[in-house]
Amino acid sequence: MVENETIKAILARRSIRRFEAKPVEREKIDALLACATAAPSANNFRPWHFVETTDPAALRALADAHPYGKMTAEAGVAIVVCAEKERDKVPDVWWEQDCGAAMENILVAAVALGLGGVWLGVHHHGPSGLPEKVRKVLGIPAHIQVMGIAAIGYGAEVKPPYGAADPALVHKGRW
Repeated sequence: MVENETIKAILARRSIRRFEAKPVEREKIDALLACATAAPSANNFRPWHFVETTDPAALRALADAHPYGKMTAEAGVAIVVCAEKERDKVPDVWWEQDCGAAMENILVAAVALGLGGVWLGVHHHGPSGLPEKVRKVLGIPAHIQVMGIAAIGYGAEVKPPYGAADPALVHKGRW
């Protein structure tokens, strides 16, 4: 496989669900947000908004709100990826893909910065009212879609990087 720092960061990106009790530095949070906004966006619509919090009370409230997000209480920072689905009466039908690319950039950048993280889905969570719960914790307006939460911090667990692509899942030329 090609030796490259970017490739190593992508393959090392694993879902980290346990964090050390250590704050994430402001410059690293700013770098994560810069990487998020560097994601590709259909028609350059850039529908995303990001709400980041390091406030322990808000992190605990997010952990309480999300049924699979208990680790958020231990994270150094949570970045909630949101979307403005319509701007100036122009709808964005690709907002989920755009926000997914931004979320992935956050998670890969976290690895490159010596951090770990996990993506907690919010948007398609079902009838639990999870988007509304997250909105309430962070004051997110009702017209803004809440796509997901990135819980980020210094990992208290280590997982091996991914290896080569599974040949059973790769189809060359045709299925």
